Amino acid sequence: MFTEERLDRILQILQDQGMVKVKDLSTLFQVTEDCIRKDLKNLENAGKLKRTYGGALLSQDYPLKRDVIDRRDTNIEKKRLIAQKASELIGSNETIFLDISTTNIMVAELLAKSHKRLTVVTNMIDIMQTLAINPNITAIGTGGIMYRTVNGFMGAAAIEIIKQYSFDRALIGTCGLDLTDNSITTLGVEDGLTKKAAIASSRHKYLVMEKDKFYFNDSYKFAHFDDIDGIITDSMPDEATSSKLYSAGVTIL
Repeated sequence: MFTEERLDRILQILQDQGMVKVKDLSTLFQVTEDCIRKDLKNLENAGKLKRTYGGALLSQDYPLKRDVIDRRDTNIEKKRLIAQKASELIGSNETIFLDISTTNIMVAELLAKSHKRLTVVTNMIDIMQTLAINPNITAIGTGGIMYRTVNGFMGAAAIEIIKQYSFDRALIGTCGLDLTDNSITTLGVEDGLTKKAAIASSRHKYLVMEKDKFYFNDSYKFAHFDDIDGIITDSMPDEATSSKLYSAGVTIL
């Protein structure tokens, strides 16, 4: 196999799996690990990936869908599974925060059908509308500056409202993790600071995210692994990622 063919195949694997390991690629292509490291360096220089210890992650320039309207119809079954797990963690008479997240919309749908008595604070309009059908749930919107792309509120005004509460649990959306420095990322500062405020006001903090996001990251780091209690996901990440999270005290559900 020529070098260019191998590079193309590495990129295909990256886009399918989100990450690659030097050892696995060496075995797959029957070349030395040094050869694979050179391939990864060339792809990194081209902006296609980001090298990590023992492998590489898909570059954060990978075109993630950012608008809620684009993301609502993606990975539906995975999000349903995550939402089911998340809703089962929430007990009656709790005060919870549901962050801007298409998965949290599904959490809200399950809670709206339940008999739990809850106070739910959210910065997402879809979630408020969903919860409004259940008289046992007090739904509180943060208000603030409205961002059309996420159909919700972010920024200083929303943060001030969030700071006034003490949440039993917060379910936080994310664009992905950066395994190089154990950080949790999102697409911008306003969203990141709003999420950070919710985490600071909560006793139990969980990320809600599909498995793919273990291998993606975005531009703004709003927290680190030791700031959260757990990650609710559809299936377990690879062993190295799981071990890194467990060592930071993060439970994977």
